[in-house]
Amino acid sequence: MIEIHGVCEPKFDAVREAFARNFHEGREQGASVTVYQRGRAVVDLWGGQAGQDTAWRQDTITLLASATKGLVAAATMLLVDRGQLDLDTPIAEYWPEFAAGGKADIPLRWVLGHRSGVVTVDPPLTLLDIEGGTAVSDALAAAVPAWEPGRAHGYHCLTMGWLVGEVIKRVTGMSVQRYFAAEIAGPLGLDLHIGLPDARERQLADLVPPTAEQLLQGRANPELAGLNRAICDPASLFHRSTFGSVALAGNPLAAASVPQAEIPSCCGAGNASGLARMYAALVGEVDGIRLLRPETADRARTVEASGMDLVLRCRTAYGRGFMLPGGPMWPGDCSPTAFGHPGVTGVFAYADPDHELGFAYVPNRMTELIEGGDDRVRHLVEATHRSACT
Repeated sequence: MIEIHGVCEPKFDAVREAFARNFHEGREQGASVTVYQRGRAVVDLWGGQAGQDTAWRQDTITLLASATKGLVAAATMLLVDRGQLDLDTPIAEYWPEFAAGGKADIPLRWVLGHRSGVVTVDPPLTLLDIEGGTAVSDALAAAVPAWEPGRAHGYHCLTMGWLVGEVIKRVTGMSVQRYFAAEIAGPLGLDLHIGLPDARERQLADLVPPTAEQLLQGRANPELAGLNRAICDPASLFHRSTFGSVALAGNPLAAASVPQAEIPSCCGAGNASGLARMYAALVGEVDGIRLLRPETADRARTVEASGMDLVLRCRTAYGRGFMLPGGPMWPGDCSPTAFGHPGVTGVFAYADPDHELGFAYVPNRMTELIEGGDDRVRHLVEATHRSACT
């Protein structure tokens, strides 16, 4: 029997039960789940193994994959809140070189809402390109959109973080990695990072890839049936926007283990406690800090795109850098005002302004090659929602 550590207020006992059940049913290797409500941690639980001989601890961190986009979105909306960025301003006004290839009129919100069409990089970027930075911005400035910007939407798997990160650098003089650390992680005391700091590598949980059986189970959802196949098809837009855009041994997550590599769409690391605390501070006050005014938080969750996703080939809904409820990528029923982001490693985090919630779940066992929709997190999200509503 796996021992569950941490604290859980009685009102949220259903979350503890769902978390323990995931282990009891053999779904987990190691994981943590945290819920904040009205600025307080009401759930902070962890258990299992971070490595073969290492127990999961309260301070264990793991790869966040695409949940890192939520960190990038938080930094962007903080700059919007402070009047340093405008969602409707064309990116080319901040970054003149970006106007090439028919991109002169693409506003910032189209990138945040996955509508810009700039989803692939050709030729693919190497680790040296990514470490240097200039090659990345040059490649994106020269890129041609995969569809007419603004007329459709498709998941900007890797490019969203780089595009927004370049705008942030042009405005602040800081990388999105440094800006997030200075303005969000530092003030809130978060063990949450875009990129992996050298000193924390030893605390990183081992990632357990999905088994063939788990991938077959994932295909049972008809809306996700083609995704595991598409990502392996070099001709698909999904493959071209992920494995086809980076030359990293066929795996865009490989760079996440290299601390100096900055891929803001997927190279984050952290734990459930840090993620939940950040999301709670987006919609309420946490220890005297509120990141966004209520009207800015409303703008963050305003629907920018909804419907068939040209990259993922399933229904998705996006706000300004955050994913919204609707479609198979969002796990479980919750408040319709919620906004957050999943990651392929199984991680999921969101804010619920209706109930002043910040929620995060961080495991190290993958069950899919795609994000969201995992029963483990669905049970936790729905237990959190029921508990908050009572």
